[in-house]
Amino acid sequence: MSSDTPTGAFRALPTPRLRSLYTHLCRRNPGEPEFQQAAHEVLSSLAPVLAARPELAEPGLIERIAEPERQIIFRVPWQDDSGAPHVHRGFRVEFNSALGPYKGGLRFHPSLNLGIVKFLGFEQTFKNALTGFGIGGGKGGSDFDPRGRSDAEVMRFCQSFMTELHRHLGEHTDIPAGDIGVGSREIGYLFGQYRRITNRWESGTLTGKGRAWGGSELRPQATGYGAVLFLADMLTVRGESLDGRRVAVSGSGNVALHAIEKAQELGAHVLTASDSAGCVLDEKGIDLPLLKHLKEVERGRLHVYPHRRGTSARYVPGGRVWDVPADLALPCATQNELDAEAAATLVANGVKAVVEGANMPTTPGAVHVLQQAGVSFGPGKAANAGGVAASVLEMQQNATRQTWSRTQTAARLAAVMHRIHDTCYETADRFGAPGDYLTGANIAGFERLATGMLAQGLV
Repeated sequence: MSSDTPTGAFRALPTPRLRSLYTHLCRRNPGEPEFQQAAHEVLSSLAPVLAARPELAEPGLIERIAEPERQIIFRVPWQDDSGAPHVHRGFRVEFNSALGPYKGGLRFHPSLNLGIVKFLGFEQTFKNALTGFGIGGGKGGSDFDPRGRSDAEVMRFCQSFMTELHRHLGEHTDIPAGDIGVGSREIGYLFGQYRRITNRWESGTLTGKGRAWGGSELRPQATGYGAVLFLADMLTVRGESLDGRRVAVSGSGNVALHAIEKAQELGAHVLTASDSAGCVLDEKGIDLPLLKHLKEVERGRLHVYPHRRGTSARYVPGGRVWDVPADLALPCATQNELDAEAAATLVANGVKAVVEGANMPTTPGAVHVLQQAGVSFGPGKAANAGGVAASVLEMQQNATRQTWSRTQTAARLAAVMHRIHDTCYETADRFGAPGDYLTGANIAGFERLATGMLAQGLV
């Protein structure tokens, strides 16, 4: 984690009550900096709404919002192709179901721990509230790393993982999807084991399924597409567009690839991509078919890209995409990848807007630098909600046994992202913070969630 993210570096919360709440939260959740960071970000926005709507300041309400309804941790034993046993840890944090069944992805990555899952579930709860759909928030996964594993090994792991997790799922209870390390292959193995154990074809219990067996058009593309659609709306209210803009994108996974695709479709000149070892700069613009082949077919590393692309591209080991002069930036890799120093570099190079494709990729210090410089900032809980929106569209099709065309699905996804943008924009304006999408997203999500919880009593 970047050095500008420790608790002590956060800006002070605006009221004694919020400061007391945050101190209590940190005491109850020690050693979980990502969760503490996510909670602080939301709490820092709430003073105006608590003052304007005293009923939402009811004692214990915010404490309940910040406490998961259920935290599940379990052992996942499996055998590799040589017969050697392995034991990993599985997680599912069912954070809040006031607005509907828990909904959120599964992440398979060696860095995963309970604090990260809690931060993701907390963010997901607000993100799902912003969609306007009837879904609650949750998140899960394992510290298993699927990279370099054979299909058979991934299948055995997924089957062991689902053997325990299935007892907590159901289309009216908890509905996982994919995330980092969990794509259509993993969702297929997970759903197959769920179906075998339960003897039920409950297609709405997992989303991100294959198109041929219950999946939806555009589900793999939705998070990346949605982030760019949100960015396009941010520019539109300023009388601008993506056409001809230089764009820096981090990452080279599913979200980054499809953010690049949609940005190019809207006329942008995308210059970069990255992986954990470095970044690629392509002055001619990223060759998306080549990048997709490297990442999705060969499952290779980015350093190969310049050798196949030619002299317009270069790979920088350990390099940062944020050092490349760009008009717009889309962090699409992982949490806390864009720190205050990188934000200052972006500002110095003339960046106009930063939109989060990943979950909380921008540190608090970086957000402060961007906002102080007048850079428009689109928070992930709003901007990357396209993935969960498409998951709900998949659930709707599953419930009615229907299949929608790509055109129908794209129109519905665009409408959802436009609604989320307008909700954040109008809420920020209503509470005296015009143009502050972070404040707008936090307050709008909190209002909907808190109203539902108050109506249902102390549960």
